[in-house]
Amino acid sequence: MRLTIFALAASVALAACGGQSSTGGNEISLLNVSYDPTRELYEEFNADFSATYKTPSGKTVMVNMSHGGSGKQSRSVIDGLPADVVTLALQNDLDVIAKETGKIPTDWRTKLPANSSPYTSTIVFLVRAGNPKNIRDWNDLTLPGVGVITPNPKTSGGARWNYLAAWAYASKQFPGDEAKVKEFVGKLYKNVLKLDSGARGSTVTFTQQGTGDVLITWENEGFLTLQEEDGPKYEMVYPSLSIRAEPPVAVVVGNAEKKGPEQLQAAEDYLKHLYSPAGQRIVAKHFYRPNDPTAADPADVARFKQIEMVTVDDPIFGGWPQAQPKHFDDGGVYDQIFTAR
Repeated sequence: MRLTIFALAASVALAACGGQSSTGGNEISLLNVSYDPTRELYEEFNADFSATYKTPSGKTVMVNMSHGGSGKQSRSVIDGLPADVVTLALQNDLDVIAKETGKIPTDWRTKLPANSSPYTSTIVFLVRAGNPKNIRDWNDLTLPGVGVITPNPKTSGGARWNYLAAWAYASKQFPGDEAKVKEFVGKLYKNVLKLDSGARGSTVTFTQQGTGDVLITWENEGFLTLQEEDGPKYEMVYPSLSIRAEPPVAVVVGNAEKKGPEQLQAAEDYLKHLYSPAGQRIVAKHFYRPNDPTAADPADVARFKQIEMVTVDDPIFGGWPQAQPKHFDDGGVYDQIFTAR
């Protein structure tokens, strides 16, 4: 099923990149460049938006999608992928587009509520049925003989959330001792068997290829895997501490406005629809935590376990402007850890 989705998404993205997004006539076509695990969410959301929205002149709107590791997607937009909107995994990916192209305003976080993050998620573990390695918390991922699957932080936004969640846990265990925190995270990455370019690729590695004992993943991706698999093949484990992941969205103004005022307006309204009651209901249905739980099905909201979470803006990280260069830029802490594996 997921491989079919991969193929369809790739063909749609290639078709969308062949020329202008606007189709002319009575229809406008938007291109949403997104990260890996949002495929199923936007399949339903796009259908809902297209069914209910028309431009002031009466045109309908079709939405094409491009999916991949969030860092790679950001680079693709910088390199010319004609996205009308981006819905990526972390703030830094949008900041880089804004800085290097000027196509996104630098104050993009102020354009929509909640710092332009219409939904949130967190990081969990997926283990095999019966949890044969008895994995309960981050420290279990550092033990000898435990095979870990997580994407590559150099290309995947989800992978950076995974890394930061592990760093936050270690910081709580060794307060004020960054050397021990770094050692702890290094032990975890020594157990990583494969670094895929994106979160969905890591899910395929863990489920379809049968590699590893534990997958570090988005909460929504964990729920989706449990829903799709036949029989109780996997279990989801919440660690004692995780991170509140805030995937942001923005209009790529520099691309959309070139195609006309209706294109730009449609792109803006498309993202606003994520905050509507219908959008929030769809968000929760697909296992993302909605900003407005009252708009969602109570049964969907009840699935989300309340656990201790840090944020990237907490002092241990200081926000993305500090966390990105320290941990993920060339020569940063992650590179030091990976080189020492």
